[in-house]
Amino acid sequence: MGKRKQVRVGPPPATAEEFGDALLAAAPGDADLLAPGFTLPAELAEAADRTGQQLIDRACRGGWLPEDLHQAARRRLDEFAGSYLLDTLAAYAGQFSAVHPAWREQLEAAGAVRWWTETEPHLPQWAAKHILTPSEAVAAVIEAFGLLKTLPALTVVLPAPGTPLERPVRQHVDEKKLSRVRALLAKAESSSFPEEAEALSAKAQELMTRHALDRVLVESAEAAPDRPAARRIWLDTPYTDAKSLLVHVVATANRCHAVFDPRWEFVTVIGDEDDLDSVALLTTSLLIQATRAMIADPAGRSRPFRKSFLVSYATRIGERLERAAEATIAQAPELLPVLASHERNVAAAFTTLFPEVVNKSVTVRSHEGWGAGRAAADRARLGE
Repeated sequence: MGKRKQVRVGPPPATAEEFGDALLAAAPGDADLLAPGFTLPAELAEAADRTGQQLIDRACRGGWLPEDLHQAARRRLDEFAGSYLLDTLAAYAGQFSAVHPAWREQLEAAGAVRWWTETEPHLPQWAAKHILTPSEAVAAVIEAFGLLKTLPALTVVLPAPGTPLERPVRQHVDEKKLSRVRALLAKAESSSFPEEAEALSAKAQELMTRHALDRVLVESAEAAPDRPAARRIWLDTPYTDAKSLLVHVVATANRCHAVFDPRWEFVTVIGDEDDLDSVALLTTSLLIQATRAMIADPAGRSRPFRKSFLVSYATRIGERLERAAEATIAQAPELLPVLASHERNVAAAFTTLFPEVVNKSVTVRSHEGWGAGRAAADRARLGE
């Protein structure tokens, strides 16, 4: 783990209130105003912790989930500031007894846990853990607060901690089905024999569609079926607009709707919980396969080629997934009215959450990349 550059010059704020206000007003580099002998007495450390939790509260009530904050920190902060942000998130969540199970799962997955002694302020303990001087620790705090101050409001997809749950959260997840799909996709990702692809084509999608039909049939008899849920899928750069197209076609094949946020490079998917699991699993596998095929292509070194490759790959994958889903649904025509009602519910939920969606196209500038991407999609293993 690296060390921060030593900071220099100037008197610190005199009171806890002044210190909290100074942290909120500070910009990166302002920790340089602290004198070399700067220390963090308990009252200043507590002021920093309180300010951090206020900013976290604002973010969470503005729609940001633990995974969102983790991904934003990974992209925008260094390791020290990111670590402090996650600790602050853990401290914030620990205040509440009412926390949505999915929110708590994201918190644990992000690695945000309370590890410090509660009888002392968190900040000095965190600084000691990372072998940072007080002024270096303050520099990390300023960086973390700088990100939190700029976070815009997002569409709320899960209630913030402290919000009473309207009704018990039911879990429809079929772990046996998910385990089978995961095993199939892991095999697909590790294979070096693309010629096997056609023999394996669309089986995972078929399995997911069959399970969805069974679930829809059961839910049609319920007095109050679950409302559609939402989930965000974060994409790694580059070519996130092209990658978002892949998420979109996978979502469509699994009876979901999707919208891309180019500011933060994530896709929000709306649908049933089980369908959202299917979208996340299949998208992850196909992105791995697409990236591997793109890099392996000897012609694929230019940006136009690679972006065109991914757009073509997504387009062709969408065709294959749609065909596989339609074939499975055709075996149960009696469920068509139920599916139509389900799709209307998902569409209505999407419109409520995103009333002003704008459709945008993705430009393709390489004919060779388009052809290579389509060929790679034909070879992609969708399961067995």
